[in-house]
Amino acid sequence: MNAPVEERFVAQTLRKTVLQMAFNGSAVHIGCAFSIIELLAVLYRNHLRYPDNNPKDQNRDYLVLSKGHGVMAQYACMKELGWLTDQDITDYFSDGSRMMGLSDSRLTGLEVTSGSLGHGFSVGVGLALAAKIKKSGQRTYIIVGDGEINEGPIWEGALFASHHQLKDLMLFVDLNGFQAMGATDEVLKLGSVHEKLNSFGFEVMTINGHDEREIDLAICQLLNSTSGRPKAIVAETVKGKGVGFMENDNIWHYTRLNAETYANALDALTGG
Repeated sequence: MNAPVEERFVAQTLRKTVLQMAFNGSAVHIGCAFSIIELLAVLYRNHLRYPDNNPKDQNRDYLVLSKGHGVMAQYACMKELGWLTDQDITDYFSDGSRMMGLSDSRLTGLEVTSGSLGHGFSVGVGLALAAKIKKSGQRTYIIVGDGEINEGPIWEGALFASHHQLKDLMLFVDLNGFQAMGATDEVLKLGSVHEKLNSFGFEVMTINGHDEREIDLAICQLLNSTSGRPKAIVAETVKGKGVGFMENDNIWHYTRLNAETYANALDALTGG
């Protein structure tokens, strides 16, 4: 039997599951999965509504992982919910596995196929608009990467969300300072993401993206806002968070674990 929801989604456990998948499947994108662990933990534990724990329920809230390369973090949460099995984790990325290396909507529990960056956000905006038209009360939470917001569709979607006053849409920007090919400021300077989103009509908060209490308080404050504006949380995070030798080292965007680095990473998580 699964533990009560309030006892699940422990960040260290989620990171261990990510490491297990990455090692078993010889998969990449560990660092960018680690930077969103706490965001996902708080959302799944405290805010996302799935009636009867059913990811297909037509009245569910939507979680759109636009930065689809961080999907191992979402898989780890789906395992906590019982939507994925231990065998799924063991067989990750092997022949016949139902779990891809990027978010794929063919797997129940994932709302979008988002390997092409920038497009998941637009899908999420569409879901939020549909919920508003239906007056369903569903909320749409969208996670994008800071490198991803180099893409034009992000800002087109932001203008659209603001124009239509999609107050039940909440955007999270994983501001970890890196993207695939380097530091975001080296690839394309972003300036103040907070100020940009505010100028696009969003109600914005900037927080520590690894402090679960701060994350929860920010979400609650924005959900309780009487503003008709869409919401945004700029989460300042650390790429590779939780394993010292991975933190802020962009090599772990594409580096695969071997037996030694896997053991070292597990030791780092447990303080060994």
